[in-house]
Amino acid sequence: MGKNVVSRERVEVEVGFIGVACNRIVNAASWGPCDLVAFGAHHTVAIFSPQKASILATLPGHKDHVNCVEWLPRHRLNVKDDSVADEEFLLSGSADGVIMLWGHRTSTDKWRNALHLSTAHEKSVTCISGMTLSGLDALFVSTSSDGTVRIWKLRLPAQAGGDCSVALLQSINVGVRVMVAVTLAFLPRNSEYIILAMGGLDNQIHLYVGTALGQFVPACELKGHQDWIRSLDFSRPIIESASECLLLASSSQDRNIRLWKITPKEVLILDNHPTQFPSLKMFIEGPVFRMGKETWQVSFESLLVGHEDWVYSVRWQPPVDDDFETTDKDKSLCVLSSSMDRTMMIWRPQPKSGIWMNEVSVGELSHSALGFYGGTWGPRGDSILAHGFSGSFHLWKNTGKGKADWQPQLAPSGHFGPVVDVAWAKNGEFLLSGSHDQTTRVFACWDWSKQDVAIKERSWHEIARPQVHGHDINCIAIVQRHGNHQYASGAEEKVARIFEAPTAFLDTLLCTTGGNRKGPEEIDRKEMQILGANMSALGLSQKPIYAQDYGNSATENLNSSLDTFEAFPSALPSVLAEPPLEEHLAQNTLWPESHKLYGHGNELYSMCSNYSGSLLATACKAQSASVAEIWLWDTSSWRGVGCLQSHTLTITQMEFSHNDHFLLSVSRDRHFSVFQRGIPGEVEGPAPYSLLVNAEAHKRIIWTCSWSHCDKYFATGSRDKSVKIWALVEAENKVAVKHVSTFPLFRSSVTALAWSPQAGSKDYVLAVGLETGLIELWNGTSGDMTPNGGYTMGKLDFSCLMQFDVNLCHVGSVNRLIWKILGSKSDCEDSTHTPNASSTLVQLASCGADHAVRIFNVKLQL
Repeated sequence: MGKNVVSRERVEVEVGFIGVACNRIVNAASWGPCDLVAFGAHHTVAIFSPQKASILATLPGHKDHVNCVEWLPRHRLNVKDDSVADEEFLLSGSADGVIMLWGHRTSTDKWRNALHLSTAHEKSVTCISGMTLSGLDALFVSTSSDGTVRIWKLRLPAQAGGDCSVALLQSINVGVRVMVAVTLAFLPRNSEYIILAMGGLDNQIHLYVGTALGQFVPACELKGHQDWIRSLDFSRPIIESASECLLLASSSQDRNIRLWKITPKEVLILDNHPTQFPSLKMFIEGPVFRMGKETWQVSFESLLVGHEDWVYSVRWQPPVDDDFETTDKDKSLCVLSSSMDRTMMIWRPQPKSGIWMNEVSVGELSHSALGFYGGTWGPRGDSILAHGFSGSFHLWKNTGKGKADWQPQLAPSGHFGPVVDVAWAKNGEFLLSGSHDQTTRVFACWDWSKQDVAIKERSWHEIARPQVHGHDINCIAIVQRHGNHQYASGAEEKVARIFEAPTAFLDTLLCTTGGNRKGPEEIDRKEMQILGANMSALGLSQKPIYAQDYGNSATENLNSSLDTFEAFPSALPSVLAEPPLEEHLAQNTLWPESHKLYGHGNELYSMCSNYSGSLLATACKAQSASVAEIWLWDTSSWRGVGCLQSHTLTITQMEFSHNDHFLLSVSRDRHFSVFQRGIPGEVEGPAPYSLLVNAEAHKRIIWTCSWSHCDKYFATGSRDKSVKIWALVEAENKVAVKHVSTFPLFRSSVTALAWSPQAGSKDYVLAVGLETGLIELWNGTSGDMTPNGGYTMGKLDFSCLMQFDVNLCHVGSVNRLIWKILGSKSDCEDSTHTPNASSTLVQLASCGADHAVRIFNVKLQL
């Protein structure tokens, strides 16, 4: 999608980073001939570039989880001479029975929704397979859990950007044993006839034959698998014994792969009297079917045994220019299989014997992996990609010259569950996120300028996974105190956990900037003896790894543990010269847990740290006033220093003012509370807070709140679709809260708010996140303030500054928004964003229920 830049008169926005994982389903990823990978990500189709190892765009439009994607055509050499220039097409199917066709303009790098079939199926679409008949005509087949297999005729536009049309040719009813795999190909020696293979829950492969204009009729059934058929794929036409044949690969939950050969019948007949009725010879050689005046025979070619768990996908190596017309079937004839045993295998026939053997085996050794849901080839046949149970991508490339040498490559990553919270590091070096997928992740901008790699631009990548937990994570908070990086997390348990960055992470963080920058304050490395952390047996506590116990192995290369499948996947924290691979992230980048905070009676729901880093506030789920209390913790000793009571139901969000004088909280009880700090020095330790005001602000649950950068105003957002602005007013040496303004009602609930930092002397910018996933920027201009700078209310008029383009936004509820001022080129801003006296460069990070973390580069001209 290029840079995804959207501009208005006073603001310019571009997407700097998208992090999201692949949906946990078999046919959710496909590598197209344009060298882009499309995959289902929650309710969107995401596009990522394997060369840049980054997600370029997400395509919104589906209303349910995307189950399958398919490029049309799958291989570049299948395109005819009269094909549509400058536009490529992608099919996607979702769990609500919708099929969509997407068009991609290669010259402008823009995507469009070319076709929307809202009633393609009554239930979930499970698989899509397509083929091009000519440059403008295509055929695709869809399977569904509604018990039907439907065949569609697609007419592509003559010019890029034109209209597409589709017609339903046939609907095949397969009953309750639904089909979950399907593939298409031209029959050997006859491009007029098309063969359709489908398989599913009845353990059989069903072959149908037909034409592009006529109805498909049953040809035969292939039996042999002992469990569900999960994947089918036809090879390219193969020249064998001066005749053309076709191979069909099938994989099943019986852990086996079967190869079937489809040949014109005269190739297999040894006499002049072909058998017309079932016979022992037909049973041995395979079933025969007829279409028109020609006859074909299907024979069992080979049984591939090697996987130890369900084989979810099987794919033939794509043809390339120099071997498409070859007569040597062994030159590029090989099959890629992926399995739940966490391995992918490449199978190839031996040149002399013809016996199919496992030539290459790659996989993930981390004990946190639970297998691969699918695998696919790169368009040149020298790269393979798998997506796993946790939505992660695993990429390998054959870097050997003359022999196979498959090396792991960097791939994008992200959460595979709703992301509930994000927080910038205290110096802005990285972004921390927490999710219901039970992990926290660190994303940072990597400087590639001093490395000999193809990627030369600064780009965002996941560099650590500090916490892999046993419960869904509900909230996180960066502790802003001096010294080492620390953060707190709260999950569906009564304990708040504190984590501290190990030395391996600190040194890696320095590498992200090419060694050109250090943090705002120096950390005494001599006192830092913890290199990393190990996961406990139950996945709850993470215990430190000390330097004296670790020895010299801490400096081992991150790939050293991947040399053998017998290696035990223990933690090997090390300093990284490049962003880590998924295998390393899942095991070797954990942060040690330094403290546990006990006190709440229910699972944690919200937390925040003050800006001086001296206090941490936590709150839990509550249905009574006695439980809905805010606990304050002294971060120097991690002891509780007070409890604040004012709400009667769960506190949904809290935030300290920038000067730490006030603590704001909002709740499900429709009230907000403002607590004021006492006078420091009156008591030992951090100054306590006392309730200043508790007021009913909205008619429904208040989801979010935020302080302005000057601490004179704060905003609240609610399920009642409204945003209200409140001001701190000084009267008679006392501070009071007054309502300033109310925004016009939004179209959906307001779930996230964030004031931008330092927008202008009298200008305020408020980011608003909605339940629909949309994000808006509102501009407020204040009236005259009192010269003494006290908390005096001034007039504040708001107007909508910008609505983010829907293609840039989330498709689920925006759970958190947070700003950061761009301070240097290490912050990954676009080089074209040159600041001037009247503009401000900031970054806006967001997370949502659509499993995505997004970072927007925003240029404000106020």
